[in-house]
Amino acid sequence: MGNKNNWPVVILLGWAGCRDKHLAKYSTIYHKKGCTVIRYTAPWEMVFFAESFGIRSLRTPARKLLELLFDYKIEKKPLLFHVFSNGGVMLYRYILELIHTHGQFSSLRVVGTVFDSAPGRRNMTGSLRALAAVLGSTHVLLKYCLLLVFAVLVVVLRILLHPVTRFFHETHYDALLKGPSRWPELYLYSKGDRIILASDIEHMIEARRQHNVAVRAVDFSDSAHVSHLPAYPSYYMSLCTSFMSDCTGCS
Repeated sequence: MGNKNNWPVVILLGWAGCRDKHLAKYSTIYHKKGCTVIRYTAPWEMVFFAESFGIRSLRTPARKLLELLFDYKIEKKPLLFHVFSNGGVMLYRYILELIHTHGQFSSLRVVGTVFDSAPGRRNMTGSLRALAAVLGSTHVLLKYCLLLVFAVLVVVLRILLHPVTRFFHETHYDALLKGPSRWPELYLYSKGDRIILASDIEHMIEARRQHNVAVRAVDFSDSAHVSHLPAYPSYYMSLCTSFMSDCTGCS
């Protein structure tokens, strides 16, 4: 049995449009173990539009999150990430870059990452479904205008101009495929997900294993996007806590 003081600081990176009250339910999993939990969800405008233009706007909140560890003097504790959907992954990719390239953050001791419903390649149908869900009760005319603008951006920048844009803005998915991190990873996904393709996640799993990363993966089969916890609460919580225990040596 490991030292309970070694329970990690857990950083939850929410999905686009996620409300804090929803993310707080995941905090409970780790709070019950005595972990310090930090929750953050990137603004959906940054996720859907800034990143589509190749603007690295999420690098700033990524840096501020890591600086927060030093502000609260918890930078020496183990660190675990729990990342939701592509909205969380887009932020996580910049966190990885900073940890591996910035002197101040290179001392951080990451012990593992949990991916929930991620990562996925950009696909038009899934992206439009995700943005439509985020816009929710937005005025119908504004909602469809934003969906149209986003669709045009995806077609132009991610399809027509991809041979050019890929040289100056690597996608979050490609960045993670060859990412330098080697700590353990847990992928929680579902073939019932209509936003992120299970095949994208399974391709990532195989790629990470080829880089000698210790990977665990669970396919919930029928649960919807970022809905595995509500669908299978006990199982989901046990997967997260056992993974964290194995990563830290605590029990």
